[in-house]
Amino acid sequence: MSSLIVRRAVRALAVMCCVLAFAAGETRAASLVYAAPVPAPQGAWQPGAPWNFKTFQESMRQSGRSVEIQEKDFAEIQSRKVMAMAVIEQYLKRRFGKADPEVLRAFRELPREYYHYDYQRRKPFASNSYEPAPKPWAIGYGSALSDYLGQAYMTQLSKPKPGETVLEVGTGSGFQSSLLSRIVKEVYSVEIIKPLGGEVAKIYKPLGLENVHTRVGDGYFGWPEVKGGFDIIMVTCAARYVSPELLKQLKPGGRLIVPIGQPFKKGQVLYVFTKDKDGKVHSRKDMGVFFIPMTGKIMEKKS
Repeated sequence: MSSLIVRRAVRALAVMCCVLAFAAGETRAASLVYAAPVPAPQGAWQPGAPWNFKTFQESMRQSGRSVEIQEKDFAEIQSRKVMAMAVIEQYLKRRFGKADPEVLRAFRELPREYYHYDYQRRKPFASNSYEPAPKPWAIGYGSALSDYLGQAYMTQLSKPKPGETVLEVGTGSGFQSSLLSRIVKEVYSVEIIKPLGGEVAKIYKPLGLENVHTRVGDGYFGWPEVKGGFDIIMVTCAARYVSPELLKQLKPGGRLIVPIGQPFKKGQVLYVFTKDKDGKVHSRKDMGVFFIPMTGKIMEKKS
């Protein structure tokens, strides 16, 4: 009798162990499911996809900015874009003999109204985009969104190609780096104004622009950690002279576009520097321009 009781007790204990083991396995499985990485949220939009008012609102929300225009105003902006694209194409034909189709495509893909934002006042002004008379717009902290004809010109002047790596000095609104990102492989952009650079860094992902890398720093020193250097370096602020650090980071066959001149004075000139296969640097004057000044080390006396 006692042996029977023992056998029954052993069987009961075995069943209990199986139940506990199963329960523990279920708990571990649940833990694994709970701990599984959550996919990163996708941007509100991808270049080439339909762009509408709801997409605009969501992109702005994801970038931490507000929207103040109505849907009818948004529709008017899209109508003006058609006319602005025709103006850009004619301008590039007049300046270069023909308009680079890749530059035009990049302009068509990007919603410029998304970049019309004053970061210091935290106020959007999308309704002013694609203005009939192109002009620069203040975006706060002394920075500006350049006029769209000037940005189209500098983009085509730099001769961007697929597979290339670009450095931009002066992120500003983020439009120029976004424009280049639609043509080249990677874009690195440096902004010296900390509050501006920190906020503008948030605008790329909602548009699906994953190949733009930004940081806050002095563009005089470029981005030396990028191995192999850059095919294009574009400076979007007026420098007193070309930084030797930027010339070092320019690849053979590369192009460096930089406005040179005194701060807030007439006489600034857009220069194109090139480096041949032997590493020798050549320069030429292009055209007269007017840009806000490059700050940081460039403002120190040249040694």
